[in-house]
Amino acid sequence: HMCGIAGIFLTPNQADPKRLSSVEQMTTSLHHRGPDGAGIWVDREAGIALGHRRLAIIDLSEEGFQPMHSHGDKLVLTYNGEIYNHTELRRELEASGDRFRGHSDTEVMLAAFNRFGVENTLNKLVGMFALGLWDREKRILHLARDRIGKKPLYVAVVKGGVAFASELKGLLNYPEFRTQIDPQALAMVLQQGWIPDNHCIWRDVFKLPPGAMLSIGVDDLVFTNADRLRQRTHRWWSLRRTAEEGQRQPHSQSLSELETELDDLLRLVVSQRMVADVPVGAFLSGGIDSSTLVALMQAQSSRPIRTFSIGFAGTHYDEAPQAALVAKHLGTEHTEFNVTSEEARSVIPDLPSIWDEPFADESQIPTLLLSRLARRDVTVALTGDGGDECFG
Repeated sequence: HMCGIAGIFLTPNQADPKRLSSVEQMTTSLHHRGPDGAGIWVDREAGIALGHRRLAIIDLSEEGFQPMHSHGDKLVLTYNGEIYNHTELRRELEASGDRFRGHSDTEVMLAAFNRFGVENTLNKLVGMFALGLWDREKRILHLARDRIGKKPLYVAVVKGGVAFASELKGLLNYPEFRTQIDPQALAMVLQQGWIPDNHCIWRDVFKLPPGAMLSIGVDDLVFTNADRLRQRTHRWWSLRRTAEEGQRQPHSQSLSELETELDDLLRLVVSQRMVADVPVGAFLSGGIDSSTLVALMQAQSSRPIRTFSIGFAGTHYDEAPQAALVAKHLGTEHTEFNVTSEEARSVIPDLPSIWDEPFADESQIPTLLLSRLARRDVTVALTGDGGDECFG
């Protein structure tokens, strides 16, 4: 789910209203991520400004509006993503005496941060997210990103403080932001086709790594730079650590027990991701990951799932026949978009304004075309992305 977040945190002597109000332009530049509404919250005295662009998926009412304040006003949150276990968390919080106004996962997260603390709450969250959480009492800005890094978050060091946004476009709209290319990052594009997590195409900017959090107080803003901040990020979850722990404590279950457990788990997470107040579909390439995902969706749906694939007829890139076989086997309501090489070429000029950093994977063209076409029918599409990484 898209949505877009942005924010600015400046030392008191740098926090003039003009600088802070640029959070509005930063947020507006993320309009395509969240066409359903925008929110801004600024505390000039504290030097903090938070912005949010909304794509409404669950609780389409005003109660889901962000940036959102916790009950008692201690915390303010702007976040992009979705928390799939928010109903269970809500029950746990209600048992401890918390009360809720609406049905949004944002409100549940705020109550959890308030009750359990930041890192404990992150460990309880099941879902995808990038967030900025402002603690009004301690004057600390917490930035955090989900375990696998499904949601992006860029942090820039600016004069007298930091700015953050879901996309680099957001940072471009901070008035004094200087775009200087980092030659080392450029070399990485040429060497391996993309820019790793600990680098960014621009100087003085870094990506918050997956499963990481960064807490910044006013004192941390003085004489800081991107490297210093990057070193202060803290990994609250790590895929590597999880894999190593698993190897140290081998399981005692049989292969068939493990298969059943994995199947149960996959069914559960797929059903959680199908909960929405808007139309949901899936991108189907016919490969292992997307086919598994669609099979699990269809197994739990009383009507045919909407599936979408893209075809480049007569080329070796054409996965459409494979996808069509899977769709037919599973009985989905399948839409195949056939694209000519002219149509594929015609989107190339749009690519720099869509992707944040240069990367050399040609799949970005069909992904873009498929997303545009599927958006006519559905608001949310599940994909098999990340399967390769998670399953090693």
